Amino acid sequence: MSFSQLGLSNTLLNAIQTRGYTQATAIQQDVIPVMLTGRDVLATAQTGSGKTAAYCLPLLERYLQTTHSQARTVQSLILVPTRELAVQVGDTLRSLSLGAARPPKLAVLFGGISINPQMLHLRGGADIVVATPGRLLDLHSKNAIKLDQVACLVLDEADRMLALGFAEELKQILALIATQRQNCFFSATFAPNVAELAQTLLNDPARVNIPDTEASKPDITQRAIMVEATQRTQLLKHLFQTEKWSRVLVFVATKYAADLLSTKLRRAHISAEAFHGEQTQGKRSQVISDFKASRVKILVATDVAARGIDIYQLPVVVNFDLPRSSDDYTHRIGRTGRAGEAGLAISFICADPANEAHFRLIEKRHNIKIAREQIAGFIPSEDKLALAQTARASDPNGGIKGKRPNKKDKLRAQMLTKET
Repeated sequence: MSFSQLGLSNTLLNAIQTRGYTQATAIQQDVIPVMLTGRDVLATAQTGSGKTAAYCLPLLERYLQTTHSQARTVQSLILVPTRELAVQVGDTLRSLSLGAARPPKLAVLFGGISINPQMLHLRGGADIVVATPGRLLDLHSKNAIKLDQVACLVLDEADRMLALGFAEELKQILALIATQRQNCFFSATFAPNVAELAQTLLNDPARVNIPDTEASKPDITQRAIMVEATQRTQLLKHLFQTEKWSRVLVFVATKYAADLLSTKLRRAHISAEAFHGEQTQGKRSQVISDFKASRVKILVATDVAARGIDIYQLPVVVNFDLPRSSDDYTHRIGRTGRAGEAGLAISFICADPANEAHFRLIEKRHNIKIAREQIAGFIPSEDKLALAQTARASDPNGGIKGKRPNKKDKLRAQMLTKET
């Protein structure tokens, strides 16, 4: 469907054309007309489906159709869980509003950098704000921003926001914004606690669920390679060199693992950098810039840091450590195969029953079956391979981490119950 059929102004249609968009994606077709009516929205679609533009375009259309005074007040608030996603959303809003006679004043707010420049930028107000919850509350506590005129609240990656422990911050923000407003929830997946929160906050929402079909699924080839844990680094180097990958995004479980693996790769004369939440924002921005420009060939990232990364034509994602949950698997492999490009996702399966069971349950929840490969020179012993085959994925609490609530999960659930 053409964007011209969705009720958007010529200003935005010209901006869309400049960005190279041709046809609206499925989620854009369903969400844009509904958001333009002011109705609440609960939308789910796979990573890379175009949901950022799906809500940015209606927000900009509302701004363009509103009579503005000299004083700017925050009309639209977009909450995101990570700095990188905040930057990505901000870039989308800027590029789509370049042709406006009076472009909106946009504020992109996140922690990890000095708060003073953000306070200076907010002098005179803002029209649209993209923010991580913690930094937004910090700025509000310093009287740098007012939120009582917010007409539309968007939660992007709502599942990750609650998983990262933002429930209390979200509760405080909801108490600061106008009660009469449009609410829109967007995510690739919706955990039960997010569904409960949506039921509480959304008023008769339009439910938009774009299922994975053969036509809409990203073109991602998925592979699983059996390997002993101690040989994973050597296997990664072997694949990088023999398959001549231009760039690779590698996922690990911890910040320590990210630092350690990137160091080992650099010692092997491979340009690699770690990417995790303990780095300064300046360091993270530089690493992403270098990776996009192919000055860094292998980016080793944790799940928290990598959510929201949008790298054009990223050919390969490697699960060096398996993801904690099946939802994280979706988000990880969704970093490749974006915008119609083909992608490759490889998972290293350690030759032990626990790791094999972990991956089998991921397969079960995604209704997929991936053949186990063995690479010459990295084949586990027959004993270990035989032992791995004893793993079972039938136990609903086994295999995949995170299904059985840990201490933090229980605390977050209690917090959400108090809010509702």
